[in-house]
Amino acid sequence: MFMKKRRSISWDEVEISVYAGRGGNGCVSFRRERGPNGGDGGKGGDVLIKTDPTMSTLFHLVRKRRFKAESGGHGQGKNRHGKNGKNSIILIPKGTLVSFDGKEIDLIENNQTLIVAKGGRGGRGNSRFATSTCTTPRFAEQGEAGEEKEIHLELRLIADVGIIGFPNAGKSTLLSKLSDAHPKIASYPFTTLTPNLGVVKDGEKAAFTIADIPGLISGAHSGKGLGDRFLRHIQRTKVLLHLLDGEEEDPAEKFYQLNEEMRLYDEEHRRQTTDYRLQTAGESNLYDDELLKKQQIVCLSKSDLDGSNEKLKATCDKLKMKVIPISALSGEGLDNLISAITFHLNQGA
Repeated sequence: MFMKKRRSISWDEVEISVYAGRGGNGCVSFRRERGPNGGDGGKGGDVLIKTDPTMSTLFHLVRKRRFKAESGGHGQGKNRHGKNGKNSIILIPKGTLVSFDGKEIDLIENNQTLIVAKGGRGGRGNSRFATSTCTTPRFAEQGEAGEEKEIHLELRLIADVGIIGFPNAGKSTLLSKLSDAHPKIASYPFTTLTPNLGVVKDGEKAAFTIADIPGLISGAHSGKGLGDRFLRHIQRTKVLLHLLDGEEEDPAEKFYQLNEEMRLYDEEHRRQTTDYRLQTAGESNLYDDELLKKQQIVCLSKSDLDGSNEKLKATCDKLKMKVIPISALSGEGLDNLISAITFHLNQGA
Protein backbone atom coordinates (compact mmCIF):
# COMPACT_ATOMS: atom_id res chain seq x y z
CA MET A 1 0.00 0.00 0.00
CA PHE A 2 1.47 3.34 -1.02
CA MET A 3 1.62 6.28 1.31
CA LYS A 4 3.06 9.55 0.11
CA LYS A 5 2.85 13.15 1.13
CA ARG A 6 0.66 14.94 -1.38
CA ARG A 7 1.57 18.11 -3.16
CA SER A 8 -0.65 21.11 -2.73
CA ILE A 9 -3.63 21.08 -5.02
CA SER A 10 -4.83 23.82 -7.30
CA TRP A 11 -6.94 24.51 -10.36
CA ASP A 12 -4.16 23.18 -12.63
CA GLU A 13 -2.27 20.55 -10.61
CA VAL A 14 -3.49 17.74 -8.38
CA GLU A 15 -2.60 14.26 -7.22
CA ILE A 16 -5.28 11.59 -7.03
CA SER A 17 -5.40 8.00 -5.81
CA VAL A 18 -7.05 5.39 -8.00
CA TYR A 19 -8.11 1.86 -7.16
CA ALA A 20 -9.15 -0.61 -9.83
CA GLY A 21 -11.79 -3.16 -8.93
CA ARG A 22 -10.95 -6.56 -7.51
CA GLY A 23 -11.88 -9.59 -9.54
CA GLY A 24 -14.75 -11.68 -8.27
CA ASN A 25 -14.12 -15.06 -6.67
CA GLY A 26 -14.77 -18.29 -8.50
CA CYS A 27 -17.54 -20.49 -7.13
CA VAL A 28 -17.41 -24.01 -5.73
CA SER A 29 -20.66 -25.76 -6.70
CA PHE A 30 -21.81 -29.26 -7.69
CA ARG A 31 -24.72 -30.79 -9.51
CA ARG A 32 -25.19 -34.47 -8.79
CA GLU A 33 -25.74 -35.70 -12.30
CA ARG A 34 -23.21 -33.37 -13.96
CA GLY A 35 -20.49 -32.79 -11.36
CA PRO A 36 -18.86 -29.42 -10.62
CA ASN A 37 -20.62 -26.34 -12.04
CA GLY A 38 -19.12 -23.38 -10.18
CA GLY A 39 -18.92 -20.23 -12.34
CA ASP A 40 -16.05 -17.78 -12.74
CA GLY A 41 -15.79 -14.45 -10.99
CA GLY A 42 -16.15 -11.29 -13.05
CA LYS A 43 -13.25 -9.00 -13.93
CA GLY A 44 -12.74 -5.93 -11.76
CA GLY A 45 -13.42 -2.53 -13.34
CA ASP A 46 -10.60 -0.40 -14.72
CA VAL A 47 -9.90 3.22 -13.82
CA LEU A 48 -9.74 5.40 -16.91
CA ILE A 49 -8.89 9.03 -17.53
CA LYS A 50 -10.74 10.75 -20.38
CA THR A 51 -10.41 14.25 -21.76
CA ASP A 52 -13.56 16.35 -21.89
CA PRO A 53 -13.58 19.28 -24.36
CA THR A 54 -16.01 21.23 -22.14
CA MET A 55 -13.63 21.34 -19.17
CA SER A 56 -10.88 23.91 -18.61
CA THR A 57 -9.58 23.30 -15.04
CA LEU A 58 -8.92 20.53 -12.53
CA PHE A 59 -11.01 22.25 -9.85
CA HIS A 60 -13.49 19.37 -9.74
CA LEU A 61 -10.75 17.11 -8.36
CA VAL A 62 -9.94 19.36 -5.42
CA ARG A 63 -12.49 17.78 -3.08
CA LYS A 64 -12.61 14.27 -4.52
CA ARG A 65 -9.17 12.74 -4.94
CA ARG A 66 -9.93 9.01 -4.49
CA PHE A 67 -11.50 7.00 -7.26
CA LYS A 68 -12.44 3.33 -7.09
CA ALA A 69 -13.79 1.10 -9.81
CA GLU A 70 -16.37 -1.56 -9.07
CA SER A 71 -15.26 -5.06 -8.11
CA GLY A 72 -16.31 -8.01 -10.23
CA GLY A 73 -19.20 -10.18 -9.11
CA HIS A 74 -18.56 -13.61 -7.61
CA GLY A 75 -19.26 -16.73 -9.64
CA GLN A 76 -22.34 -18.80 -8.83
CA GLY A 77 -23.62 -22.31 -9.30
CA LYS A 78 -24.94 -23.64 -12.60
CA ASN A 79 -21.86 -22.15 -14.29
CA ARG A 80 -23.13 -18.62 -13.84
CA HIS A 81 -20.26 -16.18 -14.12
CA GLY A 82 -20.07 -13.03 -12.04
CA LYS A 83 -20.60 -9.75 -13.88
CA ASN A 84 -17.64 -7.54 -14.69
CA GLY A 85 -17.19 -4.50 -12.47
CA LYS A 86 -18.02 -1.06 -13.85
CA ASN A 87 -15.13 1.14 -14.86
CA SER A 88 -14.44 4.40 -13.07
CA ILE A 89 -13.98 7.25 -15.58
CA ILE A 90 -12.25 10.46 -14.48
CA LEU A 91 -12.90 13.45 -16.74
CA ILE A 92 -10.14 16.02 -17.23
CA PRO A 93 -9.43 18.90 -19.65
CA LYS A 94 -7.37 18.20 -22.73
CA GLY A 95 -3.81 19.42 -22.38
CA THR A 96 -3.34 17.52 -19.10
CA LEU A 97 -0.03 15.77 -18.46
CA VAL A 98 -0.66 12.48 -16.64
CA SER A 99 2.25 11.04 -14.63
CA PHE A 100 2.38 7.61 -12.96
CA ASP A 101 4.75 4.64 -12.74
CA GLY A 102 7.62 6.81 -13.95
CA LYS A 103 5.77 7.67 -17.17
CA GLU A 104 4.45 10.96 -18.49
CA ILE A 105 1.57 10.83 -20.95
CA ASP A 106 0.28 13.99 -22.59
CA LEU A 107 -3.44 13.98 -23.36
CA ILE A 108 -3.99 16.67 -25.98
CA GLU A 109 -6.92 15.35 -28.02
CA ASN A 110 -10.65 15.62 -27.33
CA ASN A 111 -12.20 12.48 -25.78
CA GLN A 112 -8.79 10.81 -25.47
CA THR A 113 -8.88 7.84 -23.07
CA LEU A 114 -6.12 6.32 -20.95
CA ILE A 115 -6.32 3.30 -18.63
CA VAL A 116 -4.33 4.17 -15.51
CA ALA A 117 -5.23 1.18 -13.32
CA LYS A 118 -6.36 -2.24 -14.52
CA GLY A 119 -9.00 -4.28 -12.75
CA GLY A 120 -8.13 -7.66 -11.27
CA ARG A 121 -8.85 -10.88 -13.13
CA GLY A 122 -11.81 -12.88 -11.91
CA GLY A 123 -11.13 -16.22 -10.21
CA ARG A 124 -12.01 -19.45 -11.99
CA GLY A 125 -14.85 -21.58 -10.66
CA ASN A 126 -14.35 -25.23 -9.68
CA SER A 127 -15.79 -26.44 -12.99
CA ARG A 128 -12.59 -25.19 -14.62
CA PHE A 129 -10.48 -27.61 -12.60
CA ALA A 130 -12.33 -30.84 -13.33
CA THR A 131 -10.13 -33.50 -14.96
CA SER A 132 -10.29 -37.24 -15.57
CA THR A 133 -8.35 -37.77 -12.37
CA CYS A 134 -10.07 -35.06 -10.33
CA THR A 135 -13.76 -35.17 -11.14
CA THR A 136 -14.98 -33.32 -8.05
CA PRO A 137 -12.63 -30.40 -7.35
CA ARG A 138 -13.63 -28.70 -4.14
CA PHE A 139 -11.71 -25.50 -4.69
CA ALA A 140 -11.90 -22.37 -6.82
CA GLU A 141 -9.70 -19.35 -7.41
CA GLN A 142 -9.92 -16.09 -5.56
CA GLY A 143 -10.22 -12.97 -7.65
CA GLU A 144 -7.08 -10.91 -8.18
CA ALA A 145 -6.68 -7.48 -6.61
CA GLY A 146 -6.98 -4.47 -8.89
CA GLU A 147 -4.09 -2.08 -9.41
CA GLU A 148 -3.65 0.86 -7.08
CA LYS A 149 -1.90 3.97 -8.35
CA GLU A 150 -1.12 7.51 -7.38
CA ILE A 151 -1.58 9.79 -10.38
CA HIS A 152 -0.18 13.27 -10.81
CA LEU A 153 -2.20 15.54 -13.12
CA GLU A 154 -0.81 18.79 -14.47
CA LEU A 155 -2.84 20.98 -16.80
CA ARG A 156 -1.13 23.03 -19.48
CA LEU A 157 -3.54 25.11 -21.48
CA ILE A 158 -3.72 24.60 -25.22
CA ALA A 159 -4.22 27.87 -27.09
CA ASP A 160 -3.00 29.38 -30.33
CA VAL A 161 -2.14 32.68 -28.67
CA GLY A 162 -1.10 33.51 -25.10
CA ILE A 163 -1.42 37.08 -23.82
CA ILE A 164 1.47 37.82 -21.47
CA GLY A 165 2.40 40.91 -19.49
CA PHE A 166 2.85 42.29 -16.02
CA PRO A 167 -0.13 42.73 -13.66
CA ASN A 168 -2.66 45.41 -14.51
CA ALA A 169 -1.44 45.76 -18.11
CA GLY A 170 -5.00 45.18 -19.40
CA LYS A 171 -4.75 41.55 -20.53
CA SER A 172 -8.23 40.55 -19.35
CA THR A 173 -9.79 43.62 -20.93
CA LEU A 174 -8.04 42.88 -24.21
CA LEU A 175 -9.19 39.25 -24.12
CA SER A 176 -12.79 40.34 -23.58
CA LYS A 177 -12.60 42.67 -26.58
CA LEU A 178 -10.98 40.17 -28.92
CA SER A 179 -12.95 37.05 -28.02
CA ASP A 180 -16.08 35.59 -26.49
CA ALA A 181 -14.44 35.23 -23.06
CA HIS A 182 -15.75 37.16 -20.04
CA PRO A 183 -12.93 37.33 -17.49
CA LYS A 184 -13.08 39.26 -14.23
CA ILE A 185 -11.73 42.75 -14.82
CA ALA A 186 -10.60 45.29 -12.22
CA SER A 187 -7.95 48.00 -11.87
CA TYR A 188 -5.72 46.19 -9.40
CA PRO A 189 -3.04 43.54 -9.81
CA PHE A 190 -3.78 39.82 -9.75
CA THR A 191 -7.45 40.10 -10.66
CA THR A 192 -6.81 37.07 -12.87
CA LEU A 193 -5.73 34.09 -10.78
CA THR A 194 -6.35 31.45 -13.44
CA PRO A 195 -5.90 31.70 -17.20
CA ASN A 196 -9.01 32.52 -19.22
CA LEU A 197 -9.54 30.97 -22.63
CA GLY A 198 -11.46 32.64 -25.44
CA VAL A 199 -12.19 32.08 -29.12
CA VAL A 200 -11.64 34.84 -31.67
CA LYS A 201 -14.09 34.42 -34.55
CA ASP A 202 -14.00 35.33 -38.21
CA GLY A 203 -17.71 35.70 -38.88
CA GLU A 204 -19.32 32.49 -37.64
CA LYS A 205 -16.09 30.50 -37.88
CA ALA A 206 -13.49 30.22 -35.11
CA ALA A 207 -10.26 31.89 -36.24
CA PHE A 208 -8.02 31.07 -33.27
CA THR A 209 -8.03 30.47 -29.51
CA ILE A 210 -6.43 32.96 -27.15
CA ALA A 211 -5.55 32.69 -23.45
CA ASP A 212 -5.08 35.46 -20.90
CA ILE A 213 -2.15 34.33 -18.75
CA PRO A 214 -2.23 35.81 -15.21
CA GLY A 215 0.14 38.74 -14.64
CA LEU A 216 3.77 37.81 -14.17
CA ILE A 217 6.15 39.61 -11.84
CA SER A 218 9.90 39.63 -11.24
CA GLY A 219 10.89 36.27 -9.81
CA ALA A 220 8.05 34.47 -11.60
CA HIS A 221 10.38 31.78 -12.95
CA SER A 222 11.10 30.62 -9.38
CA GLY A 223 7.46 30.62 -8.32
CA LYS A 224 7.02 34.15 -7.03
CA GLY A 225 3.39 35.16 -7.46
CA LEU A 226 2.71 31.58 -8.71
CA GLY A 227 4.66 32.62 -11.78
CA ASP A 228 6.17 29.20 -12.49
CA ARG A 229 2.64 27.77 -12.75
CA PHE A 230 1.51 30.53 -15.05
CA LEU A 231 4.59 30.34 -17.26
CA ARG A 232 4.06 26.69 -18.09
CA HIS A 233 0.68 27.53 -19.62
CA ILE A 234 2.34 29.42 -22.44
CA GLN A 235 4.51 26.45 -23.40
CA ARG A 236 1.82 25.12 -25.74
CA THR A 237 0.93 28.42 -27.37
CA LYS A 238 2.06 29.09 -30.93
CA VAL A 239 2.33 32.86 -30.62
CA LEU A 240 2.88 35.11 -27.60
CA LEU A 241 1.02 38.41 -27.53
CA HIS A 242 3.16 40.62 -25.30
CA LEU A 243 1.00 43.42 -23.90
CA LEU A 244 2.86 46.47 -22.61
CA ASP A 245 1.10 49.00 -20.40
CA GLY A 246 0.93 52.39 -22.12
CA GLU A 247 0.89 54.14 -18.74
CA GLU A 248 4.27 52.70 -17.71
CA GLU A 249 7.12 55.17 -17.67
CA ASP A 250 9.32 52.77 -19.65
CA PRO A 251 7.27 49.96 -21.30
CA ALA A 252 10.34 48.62 -23.11
CA GLU A 253 12.02 47.87 -19.80
CA LYS A 254 9.03 45.72 -18.82
CA PHE A 255 9.43 43.82 -22.08
CA TYR A 256 13.03 42.97 -21.21
CA GLN A 257 12.13 42.03 -17.64
CA LEU A 258 9.45 39.58 -18.70
CA ASN A 259 11.64 38.03 -21.38
CA GLU A 260 14.34 37.54 -18.75
CA GLU A 261 11.83 35.68 -16.58
CA MET A 262 11.02 33.42 -19.53
CA ARG A 263 14.73 32.84 -20.17
CA LEU A 264 15.30 31.85 -16.54
CA TYR A 265 12.24 29.59 -16.63
CA ASP A 266 13.58 27.92 -19.78
CA GLU A 267 16.95 27.43 -18.13
CA GLU A 268 15.47 25.85 -15.00
CA HIS A 269 12.97 23.72 -16.90
CA ARG A 270 15.66 22.47 -19.27
CA ARG A 271 17.78 21.40 -16.30
CA GLN A 272 14.88 19.61 -14.61
CA THR A 273 13.84 17.89 -17.82
CA THR A 274 17.38 16.72 -18.52
CA ASP A 275 17.79 15.41 -14.96
CA TYR A 276 14.45 13.56 -15.17
CA ARG A 277 15.28 11.91 -18.48
CA LEU A 278 18.72 10.91 -17.27
CA GLN A 279 17.13 9.22 -14.25
CA THR A 280 14.33 7.46 -16.14
CA ALA A 281 15.72 6.72 -19.60
CA GLY A 282 19.48 7.07 -19.34
CA GLU A 283 19.54 9.79 -21.95
CA SER A 284 19.60 13.57 -22.15
CA ASN A 285 17.26 15.45 -24.46
CA LEU A 286 17.20 19.20 -24.58
CA TYR A 287 14.08 20.94 -23.36
CA ASP A 288 12.33 21.67 -26.65
CA ASP A 289 9.46 23.95 -25.59
CA GLU A 290 11.58 27.03 -24.95
CA LEU A 291 9.45 30.11 -24.39
CA LEU A 292 11.95 32.53 -25.90
CA LYS A 293 11.84 30.69 -29.23
CA LYS A 294 8.17 31.53 -29.65
CA GLN A 295 7.07 34.28 -31.99
CA GLN A 296 6.15 37.42 -30.03
CA ILE A 297 3.78 40.13 -31.18
CA VAL A 298 4.24 43.26 -29.09
CA CYS A 299 1.47 45.76 -28.55
CA LEU A 300 1.23 48.91 -26.44
CA SER A 301 -2.06 49.52 -24.67
CA LYS A 302 -3.99 52.73 -23.97
CA SER A 303 -3.17 54.39 -27.27
CA ASP A 304 -6.06 56.81 -26.65
CA LEU A 305 -4.14 58.59 -23.85
CA ASP A 306 -2.34 61.90 -24.31
CA GLY A 307 1.30 61.44 -25.25
CA SER A 308 0.75 57.89 -26.51
CA ASN A 309 2.41 58.59 -29.88
CA GLU A 310 5.62 59.72 -28.21
CA LYS A 311 5.53 56.70 -25.88
CA LEU A 312 5.04 54.40 -28.89
CA LYS A 313 7.99 55.89 -30.79
CA ALA A 314 10.29 55.67 -27.77
CA THR A 315 9.29 52.05 -27.18
CA CYS A 316 9.83 51.04 -30.82
CA ASP A 317 13.24 52.77 -30.86
CA LYS A 318 14.38 51.00 -27.71
CA LEU A 319 13.09 47.56 -28.71
CA LYS A 320 14.12 47.96 -32.37
CA MET A 321 10.96 46.14 -33.44
CA LYS A 322 7.42 46.84 -34.53
CA VAL A 323 4.99 47.63 -31.71
CA ILE A 324 1.25 47.73 -32.44
CA PRO A 325 -0.64 50.54 -30.62
CA ILE A 326 -4.06 49.50 -29.33
CA SER A 327 -6.84 50.74 -27.11
CA ALA A 328 -9.14 48.08 -25.72
CA LEU A 329 -11.45 50.87 -24.54
CA SER A 330 -11.98 52.52 -27.94
CA GLY A 331 -11.16 49.51 -30.12
CA GLU A 332 -8.34 51.36 -31.87
CA GLY A 333 -5.76 49.03 -33.44
CA LEU A 334 -7.60 45.80 -32.62
CA ASP A 335 -8.23 44.94 -36.28
CA ASN A 336 -4.53 45.45 -37.01
CA LEU A 337 -3.66 43.25 -34.05
CA ILE A 338 -5.95 40.42 -35.21
CA SER A 339 -4.47 40.64 -38.71
CA ALA A 340 -0.94 40.39 -37.30
CA ILE A 341 -1.87 37.39 -35.15
CA THR A 342 -3.57 35.63 -38.09
CA PHE A 343 -0.55 36.26 -40.30
CA HIS A 344 1.91 34.79 -37.80
CA LEU A 345 -0.32 31.77 -37.10
CA ASN A 346 -0.58 31.05 -40.83
CA GLN A 347 3.18 31.43 -41.21
CA GLY A 348 3.73 28.76 -38.59
CA ALA A 349 1.05 26.40 -39.91
